Amino acid sequence: MSVYRRPEIVEDIFRDEHGAVIDYGNRWDMSPPDDTYSVCAHPERFAPLHTVANALIDNLIATYDVEVDEGEHVVRDLIRGSGRETVRAVRLRPRDPRCAPLTFVLNDHPGVELHVGALLDEHYPVCGCDACDESWQESADDLEKVVFAVAAGGLDEWVGRGPRARVGFRLTYPAGSQAGESRAKEFPRERIVEARRTLKHVRGAWRAWS
Repeated sequence: MSVYRRPEIVEDIFRDEHGAVIDYGNRWDMSPPDDTYSVCAHPERFAPLHTVANALIDNLIATYDVEVDEGEHVVRDLIRGSGRETVRAVRLRPRDPRCAPLTFVLNDHPGVELHVGALLDEHYPVCGCDACDESWQESADDLEKVVFAVAAGGLDEWVGRGPRARVGFRLTYPAGSQAGESRAKEFPRERIVEARRTLKHVRGAWRAWS
């Protein structure tokens, strides 16, 4: 088995308009200033996420029995894509259909969009604006955590029925879990139909990658 280690990252230093070094992730003790919303002064600070994503892809290919499909066409796996220019797009599909696939889309923000299982999209960073004050390290931690939870069989998904049907997921980690639900009608109908078929086959609980 290939042991994953995050690549060493040489961090750039970013400064504000006064020349002070910006400590991303720790900027605001209280509410952020109004003029920092919907503004990303240094999007390039998230460039290390591409390095991390590429390392994850390489590790998963070296470790697990997966089929690899790379190209712009796999971006369609995303349900709520950012619409940004694609730098690289890779789908990893375990040969066992009871294991959840992963699709990595590296965009020119720069950031990483991840499609997981049947209906789950995750984005790194989640927003990226100065008000949210996300750091690349925080996003990389979350990306790694989700990827390895899926590979370990820690993803459950469900799709309800009826006019008020809900779509939900649970990701289980070694030290906790996260879950969420949304309305089925917020998803394209064809994706719901496909997800019901897929999840019936796996009984909602995806297996660990072999």
